[in-house]
Amino acid sequence: MKKVLLGLAFCLASISSWAQQSLSGKVLDSSTGEALIGASVWAENQGKGGVTDEKGIFTISKLQTGTLELRVSYIGYSTVKQTLELPHSGELTIKLHPTDLMTEEFIVSATRASQSTPTTFQEISKEELGKRNLGQDMPILLNFTPSVVTFSDAGAGIGYTGMRIRGSDQSRINVTVNGIPMNDSESHGVFWVNMPDFASSVDNLQIQRGVGTSTNGAATFGASLNFQTDTRNDDAYAQIDNSAGSFNSFKHTIKVGSGLLNNRFAVDARLSKITSDGYVDRASSDLSSYFVSAGYFGENQVLKLNVFSGKEKTYQSWYGLPESKLEDDRTYNYYTYDNETDNYKQDHYQLIYAGKVGTNWKVNAALHYTYGRGYYEQYREDDPYSDYRLPDVTIGDSIITNTDIIRRLWLDNDFFGGVASLNYISNNGRWDVVLGGGVNRYDGDHFGEIIWARIAGDTEIRDHYYDNTAVKDDRNIYLKATREVLEGLSLYGDLQLRSIDYTFSGINEDGRILDDEQKYNFFNPKVGISYEKSGRVWYASYAVANREPKRADFTDNEITEIPKPERLNNIEAGLRAQSGSFTYNANFYLMDYKDQLIPTGQINNVGAYIRENVADSYRAGIELDAAYQLSKAWTFGGNLALSQNKIKEFTEYVDDYSTPEFTQDSFTYTDTDIALSPNVVASAMIEFMPVKNLSINWLSKYVGKQYLDNSSSDSRSLDAFFTNDIRISYSVQPRFFKSLELNLLVNNIFNEMYEPNGYTFSYFVPGESEKELVTENYYYPMAGTNFMLGLSLRF
Repeated sequence: MKKVLLGLAFCLASISSWAQQSLSGKVLDSSTGEALIGASVWAENQGKGGVTDEKGIFTISKLQTGTLELRVSYIGYSTVKQTLELPHSGELTIKLHPTDLMTEEFIVSATRASQSTPTTFQEISKEELGKRNLGQDMPILLNFTPSVVTFSDAGAGIGYTGMRIRGSDQSRINVTVNGIPMNDSESHGVFWVNMPDFASSVDNLQIQRGVGTSTNGAATFGASLNFQTDTRNDDAYAQIDNSAGSFNSFKHTIKVGSGLLNNRFAVDARLSKITSDGYVDRASSDLSSYFVSAGYFGENQVLKLNVFSGKEKTYQSWYGLPESKLEDDRTYNYYTYDNETDNYKQDHYQLIYAGKVGTNWKVNAALHYTYGRGYYEQYREDDPYSDYRLPDVTIGDSIITNTDIIRRLWLDNDFFGGVASLNYISNNGRWDVVLGGGVNRYDGDHFGEIIWARIAGDTEIRDHYYDNTAVKDDRNIYLKATREVLEGLSLYGDLQLRSIDYTFSGINEDGRILDDEQKYNFFNPKVGISYEKSGRVWYASYAVANREPKRADFTDNEITEIPKPERLNNIEAGLRAQSGSFTYNANFYLMDYKDQLIPTGQINNVGAYIRENVADSYRAGIELDAAYQLSKAWTFGGNLALSQNKIKEFTEYVDDYSTPEFTQDSFTYTDTDIALSPNVVASAMIEFMPVKNLSINWLSKYVGKQYLDNSSSDSRSLDAFFTNDIRISYSVQPRFFKSLELNLLVNNIFNEMYEPNGYTFSYFVPGESEKELVTENYYYPMAGTNFMLGLSLRF
């Protein structure tokens, strides 16, 4: 009996092994015969698949004997479906035909740099963004790109986040989505909290450092981010992403797509929800968003409608952490009122057309509309009635001048317009010319209302205590051309005209009457040269950008003393190279500012702090980044930015409360450091793949010392910090899914206590013998060791 059982077991094992088959083959371009690397090969009826290697070869193992329904797809090629019988004999070669449908790359090409454009840039793919996309905002996902410093008010990367590139803050970084401007017309910033989980709908991103190429929207004074949203997916799909981690952080995302219908139409949609308690006390976030895209794809044209929206409710942690709390209470939050929240919703509508005209011309045009509305609510203790233009309250014989108030500060705005470009490429490819531009209008209402007062007096709920409006028209036109004069040698020219009309009227928050109109006309030329040979591109360029003051510069200054526009002269020179498994970039930059606007401590006639022009300031540095694939298992990468960021002469104004009559003292500094601009920023990345489908990444970040203001004072600075993260990814292709991926991200594994952002102010008070200087520093601390764990299922 024992021999019989052993024999049966052996037979069953043999039958089982005979029933499992492997299938290998090659995927080629039908017209050129070249191998297609990374093509997807999927056994639809058995739930297994793989991708082609550098020779276009794929292997799928552990397949069941019988009929196999094979689907092969590759971006830019028509999908092939083939039925086979297993076991399969003979060599399997599958040829894919380039699709006759127009691709969507031209939608953003007019505002992007190409390999021959003489400027400094980096491109990031959907896959690279996806590796870290477990719920944190876009700036945090870009933390390891060159010259970038990121921060988060809540300390965990969810909620209000920001970034600086080369020391330039978000108001100096121009952002476009599909070529459409995203920066707020008045503050010039981008509030990523209004676009939660936007990364899940991004196909690719180009970061241009420095002035870069002409584009739509605000002038680039540090960098530009150019996003392209999801492009056409020829196959129907569904995807579910779920993440959970520290501080009760959760992200839930559902994506679906119809695939190509009738070889012409496609619809894609995403729905997301992100919540977190935050690292800082009460710094919670409740974020939701959706993205819907419907497109028509013809042989010579693409027409797309994108609709996306974000809604956020975040508990305020803007106040920061006082220095006295830094050592023993890092999660301290000044705000305690239970509804001290920021509430905002923003809807975006984009209608985009891209088409070919003959063999040499392409045209792109888009209409857009953004509707934003919301408020932040504040509890104010013992505020004077006069701050709200209200009379004092008399009760009996008592005159009450102050009371507790809950107020809401509202913003209700519309932003709409159109952008367009026309591209000509000569038959021999030596001329590449783009004529483009845009016309946009911003119409915004600002108002504040009192929703509660402990002693209301002569007030009604929703009374407005200030109300003002602003209309801003922004027009630009640019012409840029690249001419290959000799083999590999190209000249580049880029001319942009930009005009702004800005009118505002009403009553400001401080009670002043606003009523003025400002006009600006800017000319922004750019020239450069590049030389390409043997996988290397040398380039050099000179570019000019001009920028108008932002809203606060108008509303906080006296109308007769509005600051001058800023001007930036930018020189870039560098090398981009790839040789086998080694890729590297090196560049030098000089950003020379004229009349840069900075806070000086100076106040206006009603006591509000204002920004002032400084005549001469600059940023100069060297940026290096490289990646090397040592073997199939090991890849090394990193970047290093070394810079000097200086103001030639700066006058600081300090409040003086040491005498009954308020005054300000002034101090002049020369060759002083620009605030929040570290001289060293570096990142390092090591990837180890011990087995197929398992990736282990070690990510390190170093940011040098930063000064909180422009005085170069050590007592008003942020310490240098060095952080390390680990990311582990494992993907499989189980029977019932196209793919299943697990991602574990452990941030700050050595529990570094660090603060990448903050602010400071100083004042004089009476001392024992003479007045005493008091400096108050506030910090935005980041969380210690924390994690996010994600599961992604694709059907």
